[in-house]
Amino acid sequence: MLASAPAEMPAPQQANPSSVASSPETPASDPDSTDSAQQPTAPTAVPDAAPQHTPTDGAQQEQAGIVVTAKPRPDPGDPVEAVNEATFSAVQSVDTAFVGPVAMTYKSALPNPVRSGVRNFFNNLQEPIVFLNFLLQLKPGKAAETLGRFTVNSTVGVAGLVDIAKKKPFSLPRRPNGLAYTLGYYGVKPGPYLFLPLIGPTTVRDLFGRWVDLLVLPVGVGKPFTDPIYGASALVVRSLDDRAEADERLRKLREGPKDHYKALRDDYLETRQAEIDALRGLKKTQPPAENDVPTAPA
Repeated sequence: MLASAPAEMPAPQQANPSSVASSPETPASDPDSTDSAQQPTAPTAVPDAAPQHTPTDGAQQEQAGIVVTAKPRPDPGDPVEAVNEATFSAVQSVDTAFVGPVAMTYKSALPNPVRSGVRNFFNNLQEPIVFLNFLLQLKPGKAAETLGRFTVNSTVGVAGLVDIAKKKPFSLPRRPNGLAYTLGYYGVKPGPYLFLPLIGPTTVRDLFGRWVDLLVLPVGVGKPFTDPIYGASALVVRSLDDRAEADERLRKLREGPKDHYKALRDDYLETRQAEIDALRGLKKTQPPAENDVPTAPA
C-alpha cells in the first residue's frame, strides 16, 4: 500500500504594502511587535487630571461668598434717626467736655436752697402759660388752682422764690402745661422725633408748642421779657439747673443696657405721652415733674 504524498501547504500571502500604508487603523509592521505583544506591559500611572474650573463654578463660589445685609429701617417715630444720632453724638462730646462739668460746678457751688429758689422763680413765671392752656383744655378747676398758685407764690412766696402754694393749708401742687400738651390733649400726634442743640430731645409738636409758649410773656407783658440779656441769662441758668438736676437720671440711661441715644429718646417720648394721658384722665398717676426729663442738652 502506497503512502499518500503530503499535501502541499499554500504559501503565505504577502500583504500589500500599499494597502497597509493607506489604512489609518493598521499600524506599520514592526519586527518586535510580536514579542512586545506577548510580553505583559507594566501598568502606567496616569496622573490625576487637574480640576477644571468653569466660569459657572467661579460665579457660584463668588455668589456663595456674598452676604447681603439689609439696612435697618429707622424707627417710624424717628425718620431722621441718622441726623439725630449725629447731633446727639456731637452734643454728648460737648456735654462731657464742658456742659456737664460746668453744671455740676454750679450745683456744688450754690447751696440747695439757692438753687431751689432760682428754679421756683422761673417755674412761677410759667404759671400764666399753664393757666391759659388749662382754659384751652376746658379745665376751669385746674386753671383756678394754677391762678391761685401764681397769686400765693408771687406774694407770700416772695416773687416765687419759695413754693408756698404746694404746702398746707394751700396744697396746690405744680402741674406743668403748655401748648404742646394742649395739642396732644386734642389728639395732635407728636410728629417726628428731633434732637437739637440747646434744646435736647423734642418732637415737631413739642418744638412748635415751646416756641409759642416763649412768645406769651414777651408779647403779653413786654419788658423785661423782651430784653435779649434777660432771655440769654434765663436760658443759661435754667439749662445749667436742669442739667444738674437730671445728672443722676442721665447717668442711669447712659450706663443701662440699652443704646444711650435710643434710651433717652424712648424715655422722653414715654414721659411726654404719660403726661398727656394724665391730662385726659387715662392714668391716675401724677405726671412727672418738668425737670424729670431735661429739655437742655443731655
